[in-house]
Amino acid sequence: MTPQEAAARLREQDRILILTHRRPDGDTVGCAAGLCAALRQADREAYILFNEEITESNRPYAAPYWAPEGYEASFVVSVDIAARQLFHGASEAYLDRVDLAIDHHPSQEFFARETCLDASRAACGEIVYEICAALGEITPAVALPLYAAVSTDTGCFVYANTSANTHRMAAALMETGIDFFAVNKRHFRTKTKKRLQLEADLIANMEFFHQGRGVFMTVSRALMARIGASEDDAEDLSALATIVEGVDCGAVLRELRPDEWKLSLRTGDNGRVDASRACRLLGGGGHAMAAGATLEGSLESVKRRVLEAINSVCGEPGGTDA
Repeated sequence: MTPQEAAARLREQDRILILTHRRPDGDTVGCAAGLCAALRQADREAYILFNEEITESNRPYAAPYWAPEGYEASFVVSVDIAARQLFHGASEAYLDRVDLAIDHHPSQEFFARETCLDASRAACGEIVYEICAALGEITPAVALPLYAAVSTDTGCFVYANTSANTHRMAAALMETGIDFFAVNKRHFRTKTKKRLQLEADLIANMEFFHQGRGVFMTVSRALMARIGASEDDAEDLSALATIVEGVDCGAVLRELRPDEWKLSLRTGDNGRVDASRACRLLGGGGHAMAAGATLEGSLESVKRRVLEAINSVCGEPGGTDA
């Protein structure tokens, strides 16, 4: 359905519960908070299901809207969730109860009764913005989290998925009087000492492949423990791989638990490697230039599988560089 049709459906509902995805980023949290604020302004009862994995940098957007314990929802909405495997612990109870999914991922699995999908959008926040505009006024309470959603999912408007529409929407949100500088300072210009230690280790231990055009970066549990880093410190480390000169395929592997690794694959706009296709081969999905998957096995076996998947979608020889 279109954003306007989604807004019309939401106007008919009450007792609405909004779901965010596992390891929530700024887009899913910002979408949930902006939509919840807009629904309340439209005199609808709406809450966000508490996500136990939320980071401190994103917590302020969602904190005013957490659902009370035992909340009984009549209508369930998911935002920025493409696949069932992305439901976090508390939201798994709603796997078969999602009435409306709002998303921008081409790998959307259509698990909901109805879906508002536009894979051409840089961020899910762009779609939610149109829904909120159809519901009523875009007030600062709606605008601030939506700006965070779009800003974080475009790397502060530098990723190749950023469009003229993205900038127009950001300008409209800024015109509501929000403190956009504070949002961008928090997410892009402030790093803890532990975060800098993590980045230093990743850079010192980069492993290249495809004659320097690809790079593996690894975040082990041992590294996290040695530095004493938190989830906030490790947020969006995948962006680091994309800034290495000459690299158009960056694979960041984060150890979640023994022999379980979260892959974040980031690729260039030259189309050499389709991240979504590669990650689908590994049981995940996402966008052409940003996708992910969760794999089990030793680090070496996981790297081998990732490289095989990358090779299969780009047709280049495998192996790591000497």
